[in-house]
Amino acid sequence: MTEQVPPATGDIGSGSQIASYRLGEQIGWGGMAVVYRALDIRLDRWVALKVLAPEIGRDDSFRQRFISESRAAAAVDHPHIIPVFEAGDAGGVLFIAMRYVGGGDVRTLFRRLGPLDAARVTSIVTQVASALDASHSIGLVHRDVKPANMLLGTVAGRGRPDHVYLADFGLSKQALSMVGLTQTGQFVGTLDYMAPEQIEARPVDGRADLYALACAAFEMLCGVVPFQRDQDLGQVFAQLSQPPPALTARRPDLPPAIDGVLARALAKSPGDRYESCLEFAASLRAACGLEWGAGGQLQPGPPGSGTELAAPGRTVGRASAQDLAAGQAWPSAPPLPQPRRTSGRHSPAPGGRPRWRARAIAVAAVILVIAAGAFAFSRHHGAAPSRPAASASLSGAARRRGPARPGSPAATVTAYIAAINGHHYGRAWRLGGRNGPSPYPAFVHGFGSTARDTLHILSVSGDVVTARLTARQTDGTVETYRGTYTVDKGVITRFDVRPAG
Repeated sequence: MTEQVPPATGDIGSGSQIASYRLGEQIGWGGMAVVYRALDIRLDRWVALKVLAPEIGRDDSFRQRFISESRAAAAVDHPHIIPVFEAGDAGGVLFIAMRYVGGGDVRTLFRRLGPLDAARVTSIVTQVASALDASHSIGLVHRDVKPANMLLGTVAGRGRPDHVYLADFGLSKQALSMVGLTQTGQFVGTLDYMAPEQIEARPVDGRADLYALACAAFEMLCGVVPFQRDQDLGQVFAQLSQPPPALTARRPDLPPAIDGVLARALAKSPGDRYESCLEFAASLRAACGLEWGAGGQLQPGPPGSGTELAAPGRTVGRASAQDLAAGQAWPSAPPLPQPRRTSGRHSPAPGGRPRWRARAIAVAAVILVIAAGAFAFSRHHGAAPSRPAASASLSGAARRRGPARPGSPAATVTAYIAAINGHHYGRAWRLGGRNGPSPYPAFVHGFGSTARDTLHILSVSGDVVTARLTARQTDGTVETYRGTYTVDKGVITRFDVRPAG
């Protein structure tokens, strides 16, 4: 659940001191705590200090459970879990001091770049999966796995992979659920990523975290969570009873095997999911045809493994395919009229469904929450504005031959540009975009500054269409390209189109 307003923390704020920590700026919050960047006066270092809302800490049972869980989390020494330095009670204020990580979070990353490359997503998922399995081995369940809780210590680029930390281990949330402090109908977690058993307030284990990790992987790959709905009640019904959508409907460049992997990880019954988070991560990598290479980086597997990723070092505009896989660079001036739009452009799950009574109780609880106004969820589903189909004009000899016949090379090129203008990037990809130099995320990303493309067919010679493309930009400028498209059996197989001088 997304909280719009941070919880009240009394007189605590920037400049205040809690134990040996002087609070700086607020850097985040959840339903029960506010996180500050704070200076550890004793050791002269910056930390992330999580301060719990005062009303929560007044319960003695909760305070005891909180200290116990904090000690357990601090004992987990893992390279992908944020280290806990200290947890305590300072004058009635409960706090946790953790390592400060300044690289941002994964949610901010894909909101800025758009859907991420499969290699980058599987690397992130694998790191988080290893952290989760380590915590599950000592009985700790995170309960709020989501991209916003995946922090970047090192951001990929120049041959380095991301280094991901799993944060906000849900200490206070887990303690709340154990001592019964949650309000009637209140969820412990975030609805977008919440497993059915967690929605129904049934006992949860590491497989609930696995479900949430699969939701996060789906979102990183296509920009939306698998069960996104306009209303919270509709989302609850979808999480409880609807099969997950096929990811390849939104990412046609990915191999079909990925849909089966996600369907199993998102099974309604925990027993039908993978046994561990790392097993899910390994299956995801295999479905994408990826394997670990030298230096701990993911790379395409052997031929025939199902991956469509460009080979390392292959250039795409001004950026290498390696950079594109890392999400660090995009072609700013592509040699081909590739898309320039920045928007990110879904097999039944196995297993049984929750019994009707449990589902009815969960839905009733949600209705009570909504009716009471206890929580407000915001959903921003900005539908892409409709755009007219591409204009196509004929010149010279092409005009004398009349309109392009259906299925002809000229008709294929016209349909390709029309799909781009209509934001139908999956169709454009199938019509030929997959044979260009860019992976699918870069293909879609390239259209951010284009208002409309107009195609002028100059001539057709066999399977080769010579054309001029006029691209009107959103800032009012116009770019012109000229060259040839080679078409084979209704698909553009070769582009030789360059900016017109």
